[in-house]
Amino acid sequence: MSNNVEMPTIELDYPIIRGTGDKAKEIKEFTLRRPMGGDLRGQSLIDISMAKVDAIAVVLPRISNPVIHEHEVRSMDASDLMDVGLAIAGFFTKAKFQSQAETAHTPTV
Repeated sequence: MSNNVEMPTIELDYPIIRGTGDKAKEIKEFTLRRPMGGDLRGQSLIDISMAKVDAIAVVLPRISNPVIHEHEVRSMDASDLMDVGLAIAGFFTKAKFQSQAETAHTPTV
């Protein structure tokens, strides 16, 4: 996963295969955009921040580029799904708290 907080790139260990035969396409990475209120409609913020699969399966198609469809989310490898869940949950941290956390974890010499 890239460090760009606004549009992180998710790199999949196990690519998504879209289509069949000669027209099959392998998706190895995709970007996420910061979700807006409408993207979260019908979902519990707690479920999303806890990276619950059902919540991710609804929200991810709304904020991914290329679009990752619900059935593709449900067939993702668990480690890739966790990476996606953590990236989405990261959008719920206020910027001032992210900078405080980064400063607290920066080693001093």
